[in-house]
Amino acid sequence: MRRSSKAYIAGAYEHPTRKAVDKTIPQLHAEVAIGALMDAGLTMADVDGYFCAGDAPGLGGISMAEYMGLNIKHTDTTETGGSSYVIHVGHAMNAIAMGRCSVALVTLAGRPRAEGFATLPARDYGSTLPELGFENPYGPVITNMYGMAAMRHMYQYGTTSEQLAWIKVAASYHAQHNEHAMLRDVVTVEDVVNSPIIADPLHRLDCCVISDGGGALVIVSPEVAKTLDGRCVKILGYGEAIKHLNAGDVDITYTGGVVSGPMAFEEAKVAPADIDYVSIYDSFTITVLETLEDLGFCEKGEGGKFVSDGNLISGVGKLPFNTDGGGLCNNHPSNRGGMTKVIEATRQLRGEAHPKVQVPDCTIALAHGTGGSIGTRMGSSTVILGRNDA
Repeated sequence: MRRSSKAYIAGAYEHPTRKAVDKTIPQLHAEVAIGALMDAGLTMADVDGYFCAGDAPGLGGISMAEYMGLNIKHTDTTETGGSSYVIHVGHAMNAIAMGRCSVALVTLAGRPRAEGFATLPARDYGSTLPELGFENPYGPVITNMYGMAAMRHMYQYGTTSEQLAWIKVAASYHAQHNEHAMLRDVVTVEDVVNSPIIADPLHRLDCCVISDGGGALVIVSPEVAKTLDGRCVKILGYGEAIKHLNAGDVDITYTGGVVSGPMAFEEAKVAPADIDYVSIYDSFTITVLETLEDLGFCEKGEGGKFVSDGNLISGVGKLPFNTDGGGLCNNHPSNRGGMTKVIEATRQLRGEAHPKVQVPDCTIALAHGTGGSIGTRMGSSTVILGRNDA
């Protein structure tokens, strides 16, 4: 069945740097924009819509449009952390369908590594964020929140550290073939569980890398796509959701993917069994495990068994994931890693992933972003993409 689409990904580009000591954030935004537009066969003059998140400096879309010389009629600066740039794929698709723009440029850039950023910047107790007065006295940091979610999942479902480690093993197996990946050494389950504890039960190798860099996408209308080459990728379905602590009535063993996933599957008219490849936001191994369950690739509580069977390894398992190495091994720029998830899904559907990890006959792919923390409040976004001839 040939599926229709309201919009297409025509260009995708990932910045090769992992430590940008000689570049500014605006420079990185501009460089990934040029890369994605060249990939699409378009120019800055063709862009009439611009999308970015909180990593864009100054006035966001306004400042960056001026910096890059864009003449746009639509902009969107939605910020939901790591899910932001998957959300922007859906927002761009809808803006194009409404006639707001026809060529949407989406850019991400960050320098957390060059700037010495660790996990989260120090929070200001005087901040206007409503939750800080209640939570900051207890000193939570991002690793604690994810460790708490992992511990609860282990308690409730019997998940083990060894099972979580298989997620890192799969990511490392793929990263060895990525010349730009920060961590290219293949690791074993034993390597992961014997690495230092960061936030019980999470070990150092359960945590993502921190990198500079960025990426960009060019999303176009069907009319524009027809004028370009056959490498355009269809946007088939999209969903977004917010999950928070709900005044204490909360279950941290699941994510907002339980809402965003079904929305995307319904719009795309496909099921989890139809997906050939997944890009899953991997800030920590527990993030991947819960997300796989929430998106319906296995039953709730069965994620540990699912990943420990090697199902995530390309060429071995039935659901290859993050074939660029993901945030666990490749890069994690500006704490908004959803962008690179869409880029690698696009590569897979084009048949342009590394030959060692390219999924044969990859027809339908899923990219999922997670923002905030699965232990507190978060944004989730899911997009389903299809090969141009699908």
